Formats: sequence, C-alpha cells, structure tokens
Amino acid sequence: MYAIVETGGKQYQVEEGRYVEVELLDAEKDSKVVFDKVVMIVNGKKSKVGQPYVAGASAEGTVLANDKAKKVIVFKQRPKKGYRKKQGHRQCFTRVMINKIRTSAQKKATAETTETAAE
Repeated sequence: MYAIVETGGKQYQVEEGRYVEVELLDAEKDSKVVFDKVVMIVNGKKSKVGQPYVAGASAEGTVLANDKAKKVIVFKQRPKKGYRKKQGHRQCFTRVMINKIRTSAQKKATAETTETAAE
C-alpha cells in the first residue's frame, strides 16, 4: 500500500516503513507530522483518486532529521567578456519516516473501537 501526498508544493510517493525527504518542515527531530493532503491511495489493484484530495485520508510520520543536501555548483560565464561567477547551493530538507497511512474507512473503524472502549 502506498500513497501520493502533497507537501511543500510537490508530490511524493510514500509507503509505510520507508522514509522520504521532503521540503524543510517546521518540526523538531522525533516529533510527529501528519500529511493530510493525500492525492491518491493505491492498495494492490484497488486505487482511490481524490478530487483534489482523498477525503479523510492521511499519512503519519516521525521526523528523523532536518538536514542539507549535497552542494550543487552554479557556474555562470559570458564568452569573450571575462565574466565568471561561481556559487554553491545546499537545499534544506526534512527526512520523515512514514509510520501509518490511514484511509477514511480506517479512521471510522478506529473511532468506533475507541468509543466502545471508553464505555
């Protein structure tokens, strides 16, 4: 089972038990994050596509690290003019371990079990 989630203006494919590197989030290490903008969920041959998002679906994860990617060199030059400019850039990212992918049916089932346990 995997899901396509949207965060930071980009879409990522996430699976339970795997990590994903997303745009920098405002979250500390070992804190929980929830991606509620789920575009699509695929479970075997069944798939559910949202318009634009799947109602009631979410992906939960734990922040493993806030880090920077490898340096990318940006070099500009104009021929025959003597213009050269060299810059480096390191993009910040957050590494998130996906713990659980929930659908609307799973949310209803967990809500019912907590209600019966409370009674």
